[in-house]
Amino acid sequence: MNMTRLLGDEDPSPVVEFGPFATVQGERGPDSPFLFVSDHAGRAVPRRLGTLGVADDDWDRHIAWDIGIAGMGRALAERLGSLLIEQAYSRLVIDCNRAPGHPTSIVRESDGTQVPGNLDLTAEDEGARVAEIFHPYHNRIATELSARHGAGMPLILVALHSFTPEMNGVSRPWHAGVLHNRNPAFGLRVRDVLAREDGLVIGSNEPYALTDVSDYTIPTHAEGRGLAYLELEVRQDLIATPQGQDEWAARLARILPQAWEGMGA
Repeated sequence: MNMTRLLGDEDPSPVVEFGPFATVQGERGPDSPFLFVSDHAGRAVPRRLGTLGVADDDWDRHIAWDIGIAGMGRALAERLGSLLIEQAYSRLVIDCNRAPGHPTSIVRESDGTQVPGNLDLTAEDEGARVAEIFHPYHNRIATELSARHGAGMPLILVALHSFTPEMNGVSRPWHAGVLHNRNPAFGLRVRDVLAREDGLVIGSNEPYALTDVSDYTIPTHAEGRGLAYLELEVRQDLIATPQGQDEWAARLARILPQAWEGMGA
């Protein structure tokens, strides 16, 4: 049976790559061990879905994307000569850090905002978002990881996120947080180095805890392969401007190699 496609020719690809390096067909790529991914970098919506019934102002909020993470991630990848793989579509279309079928994979409400375009979806509607947005993004990550492993390259998967300074009326004091579960050694090393920076409050599994259920990207691609990884959350008000993005990119470009070397890499 032929199903109507969700994405048309005018819609962007779900996968955005930033940086000059990729490893394909076993060829050696960059010397940098870091592969950066951003599950919530973009806020595109397929034209067929319109605005999902969400007001214009809400598309600027954290419910639609990880504010500031695209600018920070690209500046960081450029500084380290690394590849960054981004998801172009809004988390209101489908959250690419949740397993398909998870209650928050396709949200009906987010932080008090209703998403009418996500109500009364058929299995085919949900399946199209998974097939055309979720899977291409994660397949690209998996392909890159496999190619680098096959080339015998050192590899650390770094998932970049940002978090809102206030949630449900509660202020969040952390400037950044490191999320960890299994195989946490590299992330904990980054946490400790960041915590030594003047004036920074660094959370450990704050403002969220990393679990097999709450997340998808790191449990699947890093923990599932036994890879070193970092899942980093940076507070959005700190990277909302190009200046803040550059400052955090410079900090992380200094700290990540330091943390890697400190583990005896």
